[in-house]
Amino acid sequence: MEIEQIIAEHGDYLLKVAFLYVKNEATAEDIVQDVFIAFYQKQQQFRQESSLRTYLVKMTVNRSHDYLRSWKSKRLSLFEKITGRVSTKTPEKAMLAKSTKQLLVEALFTLTVPYREVLILYYFEDMSTVDIAKLIGCPEATVRTRLQRARKQLATIIADDDWEVLRFESI
Repeated sequence: MEIEQIIAEHGDYLLKVAFLYVKNEATAEDIVQDVFIAFYQKQQQFRQESSLRTYLVKMTVNRSHDYLRSWKSKRLSLFEKITGRVSTKTPEKAMLAKSTKQLLVEALFTLTVPYREVLILYYFEDMSTVDIAKLIGCPEATVRTRLQRARKQLATIIADDDWEVLRFESI
């Protein structure tokens, strides 16, 4: 079977599956593209124990899970939780993104060490709350509480006038 035929036959369905996981059309398209590339490169490994559609869906689900566990997904998730809106990256907004990151870093460093520490470990070092608790020597519930409080404090800090001007310009 030709790869073009496989893409035509299964592409839309795989895109829907990926979108259900990542909730972002561009990311879902990237995932499906990666799935087709991986399938094309390793199609001789497909043993036909199940249908091709099932095999491709499983690959798509696995790639979607990988993305959701990635640092990129968690960083975007933090941005969405703080600002209350989903970010849509466009080339026109690239310059503003750098300013936004700088403001976020500045706001992050105004937090006390315990709160800043858990945010950095969770979102930037991609650690679980269990791992963070072991690392800093406190109960996991404390880590979750600190994460929640740190997000609230960060949102309050970011709600100042300078941030509002930047958010308005980036719309």
